[in-house]
Amino acid sequence: MAVTSTETLNFEKVWAMFQETREQMKESFQKSREEFDRGMKETREEMKKADMELKEQMKETDRQISRLGNRFGELAEHLVAPNIKEKFRALGYKFEQVSLDHNISDENGRCLAEIDILLENGDIAMVVEVKAKPRENDVDDHVNRIEILRQRADARNDRRKFQGAIAGAIMSDSVRNYAHKAGFYVIEQTGDTVKINKPDGFIPREW
Repeated sequence: MAVTSTETLNFEKVWAMFQETREQMKESFQKSREEFDRGMKETREEMKKADMELKEQMKETDRQISRLGNRFGELAEHLVAPNIKEKFRALGYKFEQVSLDHNISDENGRCLAEIDILLENGDIAMVVEVKAKPRENDVDDHVNRIEILRQRADARNDRRKFQGAIAGAIMSDSVRNYAHKAGFYVIEQTGDTVKINKPDGFIPREW
């Protein structure tokens, strides 16, 4: 409602102007609110879509890492095996036999444990677990694995001692220390060969 300069303002006119202005502000606010709501809705939908895409990408990345880890584990196993007798010989061991992918089964043929590399002589069997990047739970699993072997050996009157080692292409300091505390040798990749890492005063655990 417009007022010309020749008109005299009175309460009714001022009230009418106020009402008109209030309606305009209300319409403007409503329009802004609707635009804001639409924008928020579109933003939420875009974020939801982006989140779904990110989750799919993460799943695919995990699958690729898993496939790479498996191949890396196989590569590490083939890298470890050819040199391992000589490496342990330098520590005073004389293993006569080395086998890969060794399975321990019960009388019914049920697999009790799988061993990546097994070194044997008449007195000691060295059980080696190979991982691309070992974790602490891999060390725990290896302890359980050797305990199963010990039980199976006792059932067969096999009096050899069992010792263990954890081999990895990538070995963190925390896992290395954890493995040593568990009584395992630690075998690590170095260049195109491997080295057996053991701290001063290390005494391997025997089962």
